[in-house]
Amino acid sequence: MSIIIRAAKTPEDCRAIEQLQAQIWGYSAGVVPFHLLLTVAKEGGVVLLALDRAEPIGFAFGFPALTADGRLKIASHQAGVLPERQDQGLGYEIKLAQREATLALGIELMTWTFDPLQGRNARFNLRKLGAVGDTYTPNLYGEMTDAINQGLPSDRFTVAWWLDSPHVNRRLSGQDFEPSIESLGCPILNPGLSRPTGYSAPDQFDLPHGPRCLVEIPADLGRLKSNRPDMALTWRLQTRQIFQTAFDNGYTAVDFLRHDGRNYYLLQKNWQND
Repeated sequence: MSIIIRAAKTPEDCRAIEQLQAQIWGYSAGVVPFHLLLTVAKEGGVVLLALDRAEPIGFAFGFPALTADGRLKIASHQAGVLPERQDQGLGYEIKLAQREATLALGIELMTWTFDPLQGRNARFNLRKLGAVGDTYTPNLYGEMTDAINQGLPSDRFTVAWWLDSPHVNRRLSGQDFEPSIESLGCPILNPGLSRPTGYSAPDQFDLPHGPRCLVEIPADLGRLKSNRPDMALTWRLQTRQIFQTAFDNGYTAVDFLRHDGRNYYLLQKNWQND
């Protein structure tokens, strides 16, 4: 196999990651500079470079950090693959390599942030990898101007990937099959947002009394931002309210499901990491 994923150790490796950031996200200002990447790599972080016949095609970058209760973790700041190499399973292989490198350090938790309205990332993080989330931060990075993030407040989920938990091991081994929406039998908290026009977000909503519920997000956020930026903002503000309220009431986002071309988070109350 021509693709290898290895630790970045040299200035040249880290300069390659610096360039990859600009190629992947479409900007040059604001990239993590090579000298900081090199420092993290040399001081106990996890900095990985993916190459195809010595050509850089992807990377991951994380550093040691602490949870609120003092647990050691790796905070995965960035991971990406060149656009032309996406949808080939490389992102998944990079995350597995990042998991292996983190476990080798004796650390069992990794966290990162992502836009909760980006269904592709949500499905990858929650359904495929088995990460879970119960933290929502509005406009975490302020206004962002890169091609992917511009146009909306930079709200973010923080997800926790418990690297060697039974939940994660079931997902990675393919044993945890995706349930159907019908079999779950739980309510959708924001069904009105599926209407194409004429919908305004309610000021309040009621959480279900049962253990699980669903939250819908757009099928294609990028297309929605281009065609209906007002509706994209409605989705952002409405789901912000729902997720914050749900998380404050003991729910955790534990899965991401697709049904008839539509996207849903599955939230579970009092979720246990087992």
